[in-house]
Amino acid sequence: MTPRALRALGPAILVTVALATLIWGLAFGGGAEPLVIADPGPVARWGLPIAKLFVNLAAAGMVGTLVTALFTLKAGERPFDTALDASSASAAVFTVAAATTGFLTFMDAFNPVLSLGPEFGAQLGRFLIDTEVGRTWLITTISGATITVLAFAVRSWTPSLLVAILAIATLVPMGTQGHSGEEANHNIAVMALVMHIIPAAIWLGGLMLMVLVRPLLSRPQQVTALGRYSTIALVAFIVVAVSGTVRAWVGVGSWEGLFSPYGVILALKIVALVAMGLLGAYYRRRLIAGLAHDDSSRRFWGLVAFELALMGLASGAAAALARTPPPSDAVLPLGRTPAEYLTGAPLPPELTPERWVTAWEIDLLWAFAVGFGAFFYLAGVRRLARRGDRWPVHRTVLWLGGLTLLLWVTGGAVNAYQDYLFSVHMIGHMLLSMAIPLMLVVGAPVTLAARAIQRRDDGTRGGREWILWAVHSPIARVLTNPFVAAAIFIGSLWVFYYTDLFRWSLYDHLGHEWMTAHFLIAGYLFALTLIGVDPVPWRLPYAGRLVLLVGVMAMHAFFGIAIMMQSGLMVAEWFGSMGRTWGLPPLEDQYLGGGIAWSVGEIPTLVLAIAVAVQWSRSDERTQRRRDRHADRTGDAELEEYNARLARLAERDARAEQEQATRR
Repeated sequence: MTPRALRALGPAILVTVALATLIWGLAFGGGAEPLVIADPGPVARWGLPIAKLFVNLAAAGMVGTLVTALFTLKAGERPFDTALDASSASAAVFTVAAATTGFLTFMDAFNPVLSLGPEFGAQLGRFLIDTEVGRTWLITTISGATITVLAFAVRSWTPSLLVAILAIATLVPMGTQGHSGEEANHNIAVMALVMHIIPAAIWLGGLMLMVLVRPLLSRPQQVTALGRYSTIALVAFIVVAVSGTVRAWVGVGSWEGLFSPYGVILALKIVALVAMGLLGAYYRRRLIAGLAHDDSSRRFWGLVAFELALMGLASGAAAALARTPPPSDAVLPLGRTPAEYLTGAPLPPELTPERWVTAWEIDLLWAFAVGFGAFFYLAGVRRLARRGDRWPVHRTVLWLGGLTLLLWVTGGAVNAYQDYLFSVHMIGHMLLSMAIPLMLVVGAPVTLAARAIQRRDDGTRGGREWILWAVHSPIARVLTNPFVAAAIFIGSLWVFYYTDLFRWSLYDHLGHEWMTAHFLIAGYLFALTLIGVDPVPWRLPYAGRLVLLVGVMAMHAFFGIAIMMQSGLMVAEWFGSMGRTWGLPPLEDQYLGGGIAWSVGEIPTLVLAIAVAVQWSRSDERTQRRRDRHADRTGDAELEEYNARLARLAERDARAEQEQATRR
């Protein structure tokens, strides 16, 4: 297939197959059948899922082109500009489709009398402002319009990265739509849907970008770009497959559910996904390297057209599933308990000693973070070992230990009980902000990445280049200042627990995810400035680090005492209304949580102080004083030393790779 023909037929194949699959799925699953009461009419019943389909397809073009361009193409060149133009055009379609979806959702939910009068406009305005689903589509539409302008205006690395982050964030509210909010496993369903939408958009949009920029790249450049996209697609496939499995489990509920209309449409989507995975493996192992030959090139791009058809099949089936009632009995009962009303799940049994080990409630987002964090770290260690370089064993052990503890906190007993017991919530907070970061910082992931990830010499940016860019960015210089990191670490405690942020993290699962990420990052930054091996622009002398740490310990202890002295219950309508008959009363449990923050929370801080003291004792005082004076003058001493060490290591690694290639 010629480049011009594929560029024209590729989107047409995708959209045509997706529409055909959606129409079949709606007819087969009953997603567009008339309602017995207050039917909105055929326009809303059929138009709403079609509009959502175009939202999904346009989201892929908006997000996938940006992410793929940032990791495969060079800023300032025509292919990169083409990617930004494609993202802007897709964002424009996304904006119109999102606005249409919001309007049709209003018509479908309230069945108002369509008119041009002020009454209809007032109803629509209240829907967009006062209801959660209305606000979701309003925010999504505004974000799409913003990305349309920004993607067209920017052309350099950093602005494009910021636009890509905004584009990814725009897709998050879409994960709260569909049947997720009506199911007992609400949090699992929402996170599975969010983790399904974003990587699927990156996967599909990246493939479309490869089709668009094919005529602009030479054959060697095509091979390189496709190899890099293949890595992105592999990661996306893994996330899509796992999150889709979890989402299907929540929706289907049993093996019998697979024979329902919902199950049949789901099976069609699964077949398409498996076929795309097999095609991707075939590309990676057989065809990409042979693109320099005309026969292989024609066969490869012909299979790309077939893969676009499979993606259209999966996209249409996904849009049909969003309108098809699932057979699962996970719908919340009409007579709900207080715990079910607040959390969407039944009250768990009493927290006994054995349930600290056996109770699990996996958070899909952090399970992926732990899995990929362990895999890429071990892959880096293995690459260094194959080159003949050593990596300290204790760093690997502590990194894996920190990830294991993170998995338990976000998916074990702490996650299962923190919504019901303030004390368990405080245990998780202390581990997230103090114990886990201490272990991860010693693992030195940035140093390992800088040594293990292959450097690019063609002007593009891969993982190594983006990581080092982040380390050297102005934002990192501010956040890793020891006083700023300490202020964020200790100030977050007071701001979070004494504002509505705490309430938001309880009522909204996205707020809970934000809380977890924030305290983990805040603790990591603080530990990094004290004992980190990875580079920071400036560190205090060891004596200054100990003084700063003592001050933070005092403020942390005072926070715990303040919690213990609370005469009223924090978020009383939540912790005081669970209907819990086991464990301590809510106010006593809150007192226990303050004691945990005051006493148990100081243990990691004490370990941190011992680590600083040990590092101090091992350093040469005269050399340290000279470095401190130079750091005071320039603020870049350790960073310059780190860069010089990386340069020497990179030169040695290059020689080792050249020797290996010569021997082969």
